[in-house]
Amino acid sequence: MPHSTPLETSQLVARICLFMIGAIAVTGGCLQMYLGQPDTTPRLDNVHRFMAGVYLATGFIAIWTGIAIREQSTLVYLIALGVLLAAVGRLVSISQVGLPTPHAVWIGYLVPELVLPVILAWAQYRSS
Repeated sequence: MPHSTPLETSQLVARICLFMIGAIAVTGGCLQMYLGQPDTTPRLDNVHRFMAGVYLATGFIAIWTGIAIREQSTLVYLIALGVLLAAVGRLVSISQVGLPTPHAVWIGYLVPELVLPVILAWAQYRSS
């Protein structure tokens, strides 16, 4: 059922963050599902494509949550937590095995993964 009142600014910010997360996850999930894990073992490729499916599904969930932002609360925080934990995983990887090349691309992935969840959680908090 459509709402006639406009979204609060904080809800609009949360919606934009969710749509950005959704677009990144759907695009990345599709790409990784297609590409797989190059130059690896069947086991690692299998795990990589499995996680690509999780990534893809998370994108759809984020987009749906953005559409239904007025009815969401806890789910928004859980999506923010998931993205932040993914960034932590990337940071652990960088600390253990180094920053992949090209460095700018991987930093470009990491920065939104660290920033968007904070903005998303803040906006959702302001909405409630």
